[in-house]
Amino acid sequence: MTPSQQTPHIPPPEADPSAPLWQPELVELSQRHAYAEAMGGPYAVARHRANGKLTIRERIRTLADEGSFQEIGKLTGQGSYADGRLTGLTPAPYVMGLAQIDGRDVAIGGEDFTIRGGASWSGDRKKGGQGGFVEDLALHYRMPLVNLVDGAGGSVGAQRKRGHTVFPGVHGFETSVDLLGTVPVVSAVLGSAAGGPAGRAILSHWSVMTPGSGHIFAAGPPVVERSLGQKITKEELGGARVAVEQAGLVDNVAPDEHACFAMVRRYLSYMPRNVWELPPAIDATDPPWRREERLASIVPRDRRRAYDMRQLLTLVADQESLFEIQPTYGRALITSLGRLNGKVAGFIANNPRHYGGAMDVQAARKQTHFIELCDTFHIPLVFLVDVPGFMVGRDAEAAGTLREGMRSVYTALQASVPMITVVIRKCYGMAGMATTDKRGIGLKLAWPSAEWGSLPLEGGVAAAFRREIADAPHPALREREIEAELRALSSPFRTAEAFGVEDIIDPRDTRRYLCRFIDAVQPRLRTELGPKARYGVRP
Repeated sequence: MTPSQQTPHIPPPEADPSAPLWQPELVELSQRHAYAEAMGGPYAVARHRANGKLTIRERIRTLADEGSFQEIGKLTGQGSYADGRLTGLTPAPYVMGLAQIDGRDVAIGGEDFTIRGGASWSGDRKKGGQGGFVEDLALHYRMPLVNLVDGAGGSVGAQRKRGHTVFPGVHGFETSVDLLGTVPVVSAVLGSAAGGPAGRAILSHWSVMTPGSGHIFAAGPPVVERSLGQKITKEELGGARVAVEQAGLVDNVAPDEHACFAMVRRYLSYMPRNVWELPPAIDATDPPWRREERLASIVPRDRRRAYDMRQLLTLVADQESLFEIQPTYGRALITSLGRLNGKVAGFIANNPRHYGGAMDVQAARKQTHFIELCDTFHIPLVFLVDVPGFMVGRDAEAAGTLREGMRSVYTALQASVPMITVVIRKCYGMAGMATTDKRGIGLKLAWPSAEWGSLPLEGGVAAAFRREIADAPHPALREREIEAELRALSSPFRTAEAFGVEDIIDPRDTRRYLCRFIDAVQPRLRTELGPKARYGVRP
């Protein structure tokens, strides 16, 4: 389709002596805006909508506050002319600008798939993509960036037009990386993302995708088939099941685009506009002294039985305030933003319903990312601990669980944001080390059901007393006797007597204690605003 076929030519009006002095140019400006708003033309737009997708302009209107979008670069594109007169214009396949979400300014932009599939375009200056104007806007004005991703990035077809190839990184990810230390970056994967758009989606603090229409991969099926001989569909290669549940490339899934934008708005409601501000507090409607009787019975006396850690979280946090991140990845761990007495907190809770809460590779990666997120944006961390240690066994060792787990320990030890630890049941080994505030006051609370140590008694006794057990007339009986002896010494009250744990609390008082803590750390948080310096090399 030629540019002139996209939108009919708008003839200039007849001369009017009362018209503005620059009327011809204003008419042309209006005409150019009409070409831009037509996007890829009626056929391309209809085909795009037939696939159940909103256009980029509809997406921005749906997500942003009504009437708040100030577009930048609307005239950008490739014009066609006859006798020096504009006859058509193919807009650049990227729409971006300044908008507001819940009254706060954001930089927002996304590919227009109706124009060349949202492929990268570059004139004197890029509008979007890595190194594009929208990233500069977010960085220099210190406002959140929202990427609406629906494009495949570069194309080898550009080589013919350019006459040469471009060295990787000419338009690199420098600004994308700088943004991660200064402002919230959110990406919504709404179409097939490969190359640069896929890279930017991952260079985000939080991401979400729509199933069926959203896909993300380093390269699409044609490249995979040519290079590896594998015939594979987009869904098999980078659909939501692969990208979210298995690889953890994207954090959350929304059932459709409208739900996706509601999730984006909700996520940003927990975030400050930049690292020089505190997260937004709201007027609390849930009293901090609320006491839930169910907490006194939620942990079974049988140490091998699981319980509902998500229910525990809902009973402790402000009502309806939890926003879980990566709920289907690393299921042995729960990471969630939430509020306590109206103030934002980050919750990290082990999930005894998966691997007994043991930290596997996915859970370790999930915890590492969440700690860095909260540390960067001055969000206090609350650990609700029930971890028997790192996942063990042949598969766990082959997967590199120990390295990923120690990365999480390393990240927790580097973080400077205040933390509070509540041991619900188990806290063992090196995995337990990643749940305490070693750089701060190290406040550790425990429920009466809590237990801790270097190793759980099961297995630990067999290793430490191997000879004594083997020499006993009845080895199995002797092993149980030693376990009973040591379990009596592992009472949390014994540790509390030595002030090895700061307090043992009635589970029903957990919310009150945490709300009091979150209120108390606010002055400290205000003294540490700004970017966080991180040194060293992750193990």
